[in-house]
Amino acid sequence: MDSIKKVQEKTKEKKEQWYDKISIRGYVQVRYNGLFSSNDKVSCDQCDKSWGTTSTAVDAESNNGLFLRRARIVFSGQIHPNVYFYIQPDFASSPTSGVNNFAQIRDAYFDLSFDSKKEYRVRVGQSKVPFGFENLQSSQNRLTLDRNDALNSGVLNERDLGAFFYWAPSKIRDRFAMLVKDGYKGTGDYGVFGFGVYNGQTANKSEANKNLHVVARVSYPFVIGSQIIEPGLQAYTGKWAFTNELSTGVTTADKQYTKDQRVAASFVLYPKPFGVQAEYNIGKGPRYNKVTNTVDVSDLEGGYVTLNYKLDLPKHQLIYPFAKFQYYDGGKKFEKDARSYTVRDYELGIEWQPIKAFELVATWVIADRTFEDSALPNNRQQGNLLRLQAQFNF
Repeated sequence: MDSIKKVQEKTKEKKEQWYDKISIRGYVQVRYNGLFSSNDKVSCDQCDKSWGTTSTAVDAESNNGLFLRRARIVFSGQIHPNVYFYIQPDFASSPTSGVNNFAQIRDAYFDLSFDSKKEYRVRVGQSKVPFGFENLQSSQNRLTLDRNDALNSGVLNERDLGAFFYWAPSKIRDRFAMLVKDGYKGTGDYGVFGFGVYNGQTANKSEANKNLHVVARVSYPFVIGSQIIEPGLQAYTGKWAFTNELSTGVTTADKQYTKDQRVAASFVLYPKPFGVQAEYNIGKGPRYNKVTNTVDVSDLEGGYVTLNYKLDLPKHQLIYPFAKFQYYDGGKKFEKDARSYTVRDYELGIEWQPIKAFELVATWVIADRTFEDSALPNNRQQGNLLRLQAQFNF
């Protein structure tokens, strides 16, 4: 008996190895945008390079076809009581039209907490910029296939290299986790309050001027009876630096320090079972002016409303019908000539989760998109199409 007890004690005393603290998970999304398209010149290069025509040529052919939108693996773990790491590469990046499936870092950050409950922490590295609820939603959890143009145009790929302070009481951190785990389409934990600085040139790009963007966000999930609502406010300010985005002959007043600032309001009623998600932002930023063939600092505005419903079926199946309207009037600083946009899109869709490892989304899009630069100064495209996505979670 004594020998057995000694073996058990030695087993307990066995030092935990670094690999015991690391988890691996991921997901893959396969899309098809080639059904019932009434105008293949309707596209959204920022959203999905397989949707419509991504070339600026007037006679370009459609890119609608099977497309690997995301193929991501997440490595994460609490490697010290006060240090958490998160690294997420994507093996389906598309740096240019027609060139697919490049490996690229999406996230690579460390959380340094200052207390045992991890209510106060600083996140250092490349991560999501805390601006916008839908921007912070994981693409693995989000209902609509693409994020809205209005807020997503502020931060391409939602990420940048920076340092962010987050605070949230442990009770609210648990609530943030529950809203994702139980299928309510939450963002995860980005704090009740967030504040930080970041390069401002978007993810995987070097800083191009001596100016850091500053961002702040406040968001709180209130429990009211059986419902949970989450209002939020966020804002950022900084100077955008053009690198190779301007065409020959297109000029701007200050190529290195162009004003880039926004403020946004968010409101979420989580689907229990009916839900509403709405956001709107206003601000100033670079935008192509076809009259003068210049990029000017101009006003921008836009947002979206998504209505959704969570239907629980036998054997843990989930169905989410949803409808979305989005509007945006402004520029996209990271596209050619800070391309000018006016967007009015409608979506009607449904997501089906028969098992945890598989989801299928079908969405009917009614699009009205004007996107103009020096190559296409008069370019309004309208059309409809059916979009499909199969997602595998592991």
